[in-house]
Amino acid sequence: MSEARELDRRVNAVRPDLADRRLDGRVSAARFVEGRPMRIGLPSTPIRRAPRSDAPIDSEALMGEGALVFEETIEGWAWIQLDTDSYVGYVASEALAPMQPSPTHRVTALRTFLYPAADMKLPPIGALSLGSRLAITGETETRGTVFSLLAGGAGAVVSRHLAPLEARETQDFVTVAERFLHVPYLWGGRTSLGIDCSGLVQLALAEIGIAAPRDSDQQAAGLGEALDPADLASLRRGDLIAWKGHIGMLQDADTLLHASGYHMEVVCEPLTGALHRIAATSGAPIAIRRPV
Repeated sequence: MSEARELDRRVNAVRPDLADRRLDGRVSAARFVEGRPMRIGLPSTPIRRAPRSDAPIDSEALMGEGALVFEETIEGWAWIQLDTDSYVGYVASEALAPMQPSPTHRVTALRTFLYPAADMKLPPIGALSLGSRLAITGETETRGTVFSLLAGGAGAVVSRHLAPLEARETQDFVTVAERFLHVPYLWGGRTSLGIDCSGLVQLALAEIGIAAPRDSDQQAAGLGEALDPADLASLRRGDLIAWKGHIGMLQDADTLLHASGYHMEVVCEPLTGALHRIAATSGAPIAIRRPV
């Protein structure tokens, strides 16, 4: 059972008292359970490190994303593993919804409102960020605006802010990331209200159909093609530069686009200046990846 020490607990549901049944025989735990498939039913919800409202936020889950639920507590917390990137953590049980109906569309706008019915004059009941997934059953038009209707009468969203799940509006993920310029930096964030460095990379790549792991070290270790981190002369748009604890993408060979904890927002800045500043705290880049 020594493998338990080697498993990354960010992406493996294992605790001393409870573990994913798929890990039986690989790790030690008091009991093993089958994960129960559910979906995220709120516009977004924090994934926390512990079942407490003051626990650190490691990531966020978006509406419509699937998850396996291994435990729900009487205090209202669920221990889950997100389907999108296998991230493990705790969400409020109220954020969970049944697996069916399955999503048919995703949000392609940076952010859009969820209305109780197909009328922009109604008070919205929520706001959905890029990448949220919805089950759409039809369309209707109100005063010239076409709305998509959510299954079960759960609301309506402006149709031009959605696309079918597999449809791709661009093959340039940097263009997607540029839409997040000036969005505030938020540790663990994955929405247009707040985002971190690896969340920006992950969401931008998802829009062109590339699944990326959640954290910067995971992205640096295995996303796309590895390039020589010392060879900065051959950089091009879309290359990812990773440091210990940080990652960004090249807008062009001389400009870094990233969610910056230094600037506390998504910024574009000269690469040479960023390299000098980041070197003071994190050293030289540890990896350069070319995802496409």
